[in-house]
Amino acid sequence: MNEQEFDEFYAASVGRLVGQLYAMTGDLAEAQDVVQEAFARAWERRRRLDRDNAPEAWVRTVASRLAVSRWRRVRTALLSARRQGPPAPVPPPEPHHVALVNALRQIPEAQRRAIVLHHLCDLSVEQVAAETGSPEGTVKARLSRGRAALARLLEDTELDPRSSRPAGAHHG
Repeated sequence: MNEQEFDEFYAASVGRLVGQLYAMTGDLAEAQDVVQEAFARAWERRRRLDRDNAPEAWVRTVASRLAVSRWRRVRTALLSARRQGPPAPVPPPEPHHVALVNALRQIPEAQRRAIVLHHLCDLSVEQVAAETGSPEGTVKARLSRGRAALARLLEDTELDPRSSRPAGAHHG
């Protein structure tokens, strides 16, 4: 990939990747940070990315690994953050996105990752299996269990598929 192709790749995929990592991590600022770091690493190897034939999957995988690594260090960082005060405000995400992310946080990580990769990243079951290193049957089971768990968690919310309320409508 040359510089222009990389810029086009970045512009076309950064928003989608941040959304996907936000769904995986439940933390928008963290998602933005790990995606930017993953793109910085992709930039360093941009000449080889087109040969991989899946540069977005590569960036998503790197960002996911960075998020896991950061999560392991978060306990130490929390003590420091408390001494420094709150971070600068970030505009809030849409209410329905918050509801979905909160529900995703409550299901097991393997199911959450399968749901995000399949439904939010639009990967096929075969692609999810390849990206997670899991058999296709396992991915199908995780998707089925994850969808069932999410349906229960989202009952009577604006995201309930049985509801006739439009997304974003408030009930009360």
